[in-house]
Amino acid sequence: MADLPGFNRRVVIGSLVAGSALGFPMINSGSFAAAPGSAKRYSKRTLDLLDKTLVIDMLAVPKIDFSPDVFSRPLTAQQIADFRSCGITGFHNSEGVGGPDAREQALTFLAAWQGFAGRNSDLFSLVGSVHDLDRAKKERKIGMIMGLQNAEQFSTPDDVLLFYRLGLRCAQLTYNTQNLIGSGSTDRVDGGVSDFGADIIAAMNSAGMLVDVSHSGDRTTLDAIKLSKQPIAITHSNCRALSNHPRAKTDEAILALGKTDGVMGISGVRMFVRDKDPTTLSDMVDHIDHVVKLIGIEHVGIGSDADLNGYDDMPPDQYARLKAGYKASYAFRDKIDIEGFDHPMKMFDLTEELIRRGWSDANIAPVLGGNFRRLLGAVWK
Repeated sequence: MADLPGFNRRVVIGSLVAGSALGFPMINSGSFAAAPGSAKRYSKRTLDLLDKTLVIDMLAVPKIDFSPDVFSRPLTAQQIADFRSCGITGFHNSEGVGGPDAREQALTFLAAWQGFAGRNSDLFSLVGSVHDLDRAKKERKIGMIMGLQNAEQFSTPDDVLLFYRLGLRCAQLTYNTQNLIGSGSTDRVDGGVSDFGADIIAAMNSAGMLVDVSHSGDRTTLDAIKLSKQPIAITHSNCRALSNHPRAKTDEAILALGKTDGVMGISGVRMFVRDKDPTTLSDMVDHIDHVVKLIGIEHVGIGSDADLNGYDDMPPDQYARLKAGYKASYAFRDKIDIEGFDHPMKMFDLTEELIRRGWSDANIAPVLGGNFRRLLGAVWK
């Protein structure tokens, strides 16, 4: 994709990151509701930015819900209103699969959610190319990118092209634990990408499927960046230098990603953002700033790792089940969401925070979606 007007991909960011020291930046006076009846109010500058910018959340499921009828349940009027007003065009809808029936899980997930999008075609449209994202923005729909947070569904390299033809556009190599491809972020030992894993990466490159290493271990992450002939993504993670969490990425990995033109999406998961409370939207934006300092503004985006409302309003039984599914090293606290990024208008709040820090519109737009659009355009066939 061509650079956005006025956007220098090699921008010098020193004064940008330190913008808050220059005093309160120019925000159009007055505040406005982003949606009819909304109690939250934003600057005209923020509203205009979200209106004209292609916003991509590279890990955003439509609804975190373990109920068996979640795919077939009709959307409520409030859910429809939230989707229409959230400001996000691209939802990377991705789920963790694994175990002996990973292939069946993956096929069910793809069929169920693509069917859901088809049955709600007045609101959603499926994404197979970046042009589908552009069209969704023009039509004011939600463009659904299908992904999987593992690659155990690939029994052979030939399976990659089959799944691409079925709609899969992005796959993590590993989830949190070891598989035949490599190691996960919570494994005690990381042996890196296996020979089979190298073949899977080559097949993903050939098919045009985006390689994701968000949950992969440190060595597996570095191996994948080196082995891939196409730029890859860390769709939803954070910086270990700021949070000291095993699911966050080291500066070494972030630097390697930037050298190969990859993009890292920053998540809003509390324990990945900060290792103590309070943990707020401002702390999340510190991670964006950290990536910018390391590898430049053209290599960072958003991967919130949640639905529009986050995790903390899940039914108590599902919430407990979710937390029980992870190792102790995940270090869950009372809440999973962070203050200020746990509601359908969170991208508006994020934009306001970037404006407060002195960011220009030309630099905010790529972080909201332009950088991931460039990456997807380069990788997808």
